[in-house]
Amino acid sequence: MAWFRSFIQVSKIKSSVRPTKPTHFFTPLSHFSSAAGPAEAAVRERWGLAPTGPDDKPRVVVLGSGWAGCRLMKGLDTKAYDVVCVSPRNHMVFTPLLASTCVGTLEFRSVAEPIGRIQPAISSAPGSYFFLAKCTGVDPDNHMVHCETVTDGSNSLEPWKFKIAYDKLVVALGAEASTFGIHGVTDNAIFLREVHHAQEIRRKLLLNLMLSDVPGISEEEKRRLLHCVVVGGGPTGVEFSGELSDFIMKDVRQRYAHVKDYIHVTLIEANEILSSFDDRLRQYATKQLTKSGVRLVRGVVKDVKSHKIILSDGSEVPYGLLVWSTGVGPSPFVRSLQLPKSPGGRIGVDEWLRVPSVQDIFAIGDCSGFLESTGKPVLPALAQVAERQGKYLAELLNGVAKAGGGQANSSKEIALGDPFVYRHLGSMATIGRFKALVDLRQSKEAKGLSLAGFTSWIIWRSAYLTRVVSWRNRFYVAVNWFTTFVSGRDISRI
Repeated sequence: MAWFRSFIQVSKIKSSVRPTKPTHFFTPLSHFSSAAGPAEAAVRERWGLAPTGPDDKPRVVVLGSGWAGCRLMKGLDTKAYDVVCVSPRNHMVFTPLLASTCVGTLEFRSVAEPIGRIQPAISSAPGSYFFLAKCTGVDPDNHMVHCETVTDGSNSLEPWKFKIAYDKLVVALGAEASTFGIHGVTDNAIFLREVHHAQEIRRKLLLNLMLSDVPGISEEEKRRLLHCVVVGGGPTGVEFSGELSDFIMKDVRQRYAHVKDYIHVTLIEANEILSSFDDRLRQYATKQLTKSGVRLVRGVVKDVKSHKIILSDGSEVPYGLLVWSTGVGPSPFVRSLQLPKSPGGRIGVDEWLRVPSVQDIFAIGDCSGFLESTGKPVLPALAQVAERQGKYLAELLNGVAKAGGGQANSSKEIALGDPFVYRHLGSMATIGRFKALVDLRQSKEAKGLSLAGFTSWIIWRSAYLTRVVSWRNRFYVAVNWFTTFVSGRDISRI
């Protein structure tokens, strides 16, 4: 059993690699003497992270693991700060390539980047942590956030509530899909914002293909099962429609020959598709999508039932798969926070991305917007906006720490430098069949370069390949693209 004793010794050594600071953790209230003050006792109701001491590194708490929060954590100086991330997911989603995973062009792991790879200190530094939890409340007066662990369904452990003290708090909770109050959307449609959404779309699509080939299925039911409806003509909806049409033309027609004439795609948009793009590019996209077999319908959805959509003109659209991609808005939790709001219900920030009415709270990404008093418009909910805000705020907080303002309530007199300025770098979207759109104008009214076709497709793929966070995932994406080109998409698994 010598090998077993060696294994125990190695395990003990590994367990001591990451020491903890006991003074940083709350203990149950019963463990404290009655001499503790009411404020001190109140924050010790649950286990959690206690306020940092004057000799400790200040703590930055980041709520969310999207583009903004992850870019912030990547840029923070972990020699100056401890970093604590609270999020219901332990990875960042590379959303521009998410539509490709729905039809097997890419595998799901290619677009999911673990938080620990983005900021290694979270996995190794003594005072830095990731908590799989959601924030349930913010107490600005006591510099405290209330959290609740994320559990897996009703049969798992009860959620555990705890508190975390912060020196600096960054709210980067993103946004949620907008349903515009339309009945039935939440119950019947699939959104396309997370990896599990893409997994559900892929599962449903392949299941419907197989069910439609079963003997005895009526012609009407077969057409319904194989009717894929996308609501929303923005970049995500158009890219998914393009990927789906590619999948149908290159893979379904070969591997599901018995039902190849029944499957089709409908894209419903209330106005014009890709409204932020150049007019010439929109016309080109419309032409190419139509040529690929995508039916474009201009209409407003009034109601969504289990097997059909009802439009405002009274017409009905049966479907087997419904993907909802109509934009985003603030989550109910963001709306509930007792913080100033910008137009549209986002958390209001000033030119330095601070929430001006409270100390040491910042907001970035889709959950934030400039206050009307700044005279700046609310920025669009784009990945490049969130990423640039995260990078800017990381540099700002690093500068604050160097100036001695990292601790709570210690940065009031510190100059923050230049305010945040956003310059749009352009927009891109793929439309299938080795074609894409590249619009490099800084705004819809400005003049600039706009391209369409195969060259744009090369630019689109090259740009996103370089933007993938890690070399590991860049390798996965490149290999997936090559494999798909050579042998087609992987459609054998549900």
